[in-house]
Amino acid sequence: MPKTWIVAAEGKADFKTVQAALEAVPEGNAEPILIRIRPGIYKELLTLHKSKRHVTLRGESAEKTILTFDRSARTLDPSGKPYGTGNSASTTLSGDDFRAENLTFANSAGRGRDVGQAVAVKTQGDRMIFERCRFLGWQDTLYANGSGHQRFTDCMIEGDVDFIFGHAAALFERCKIVSKGEGYITAQARDTQTEPGGYLFWRCELTSTPDVPPGKVYLGRPWRDFARVLFWECRLGPQIRPVGWHNWDKPDREKTTLFAECNNVGPGAEKKERVAWSKQLTLKEAQALRRELH
Repeated sequence: MPKTWIVAAEGKADFKTVQAALEAVPEGNAEPILIRIRPGIYKELLTLHKSKRHVTLRGESAEKTILTFDRSARTLDPSGKPYGTGNSASTTLSGDDFRAENLTFANSAGRGRDVGQAVAVKTQGDRMIFERCRFLGWQDTLYANGSGHQRFTDCMIEGDVDFIFGHAAALFERCKIVSKGEGYITAQARDTQTEPGGYLFWRCELTSTPDVPPGKVYLGRPWRDFARVLFWECRLGPQIRPVGWHNWDKPDREKTTLFAECNNVGPGAEKKERVAWSKQLTLKEAQALRRELH
C-alpha cells in the first residue's frame, strides 16, 4: 500500500494545502505516495518538481475538488515583467510516474483575448496519467509538454485557442474536447522528424458551447515544423471547419507536419474540403502511428 496523506482546508488532515503536501514529498522519492484531496476549491499555485516521483493526487470527484489559480501570461512578476505563457500555469507537474484522478485543474484568469494565455496545467514529466479529470480555461489550457509520454483518459478539456499544446507524446482516449470559442484545438510542437512527440486522440468527442457557430474551429495548427496530430475514431461536431487544419500562415510547414484522421464520424468529419496536405490514414497506418507514439 502506498503512503497516504490527506489534504483538507478544514477539519482533520495531514496538510491544509495541496502545495504543502507536494513539498513534503522527499527528493528522489522511490516509493508511491498517495495524496487524497478532500472536496473544496484550492486556490494555489502548485508545483511538483522533477526530483519528486511516484506521486498520485486523488480527489473524490472532479466537480467537487478544484485546483485553481488566476495568473496569466500578462500578469506581472515581482520585477514588473509579464510572466509569459510558460510561467502562467496554475499547476506545473514535472515529476515522472505521476498520476491524477477525479480532479479539476483550472485557470480562472479569464478569456485569452482579455488576459492573454493562461495555462491550467503544464505537464512535463514521463509516464504521467490523468483519469477522470477536467482542465478548464480559455487560451492554452493544457500545456502537454516535455519529452515524455502522457495519457489522458475519460477527461474533459475546454478552451478556445491552442488549448491543447506542447511537445509531449500524449494520448487522449475517450476524452471530451469542448471549444468555447472560434479558434484551434491543438498546437503541437514537435521540433524535428526524429522526436517522439505527437498527440493522438482516440474515440474522443469534439463538441462546443452553444455560442460557437458551425464551421469555426480548426482541429489544429503546427506550433513547430514537425507537429504531429491524429484524430482516430472520434466524433466531430459541426463546429469543426470543413478544411480541418491551418498552417499557422507558414506554408513550408505543410511539407513537414503530419495532421491526420482515421475513421472519424459526425458532421465535422466530412473529408471533401479538408486541406490537401492533411492525411486520411488507413486503420493499419493509424495503428502504426499509435505504436510509435505510445
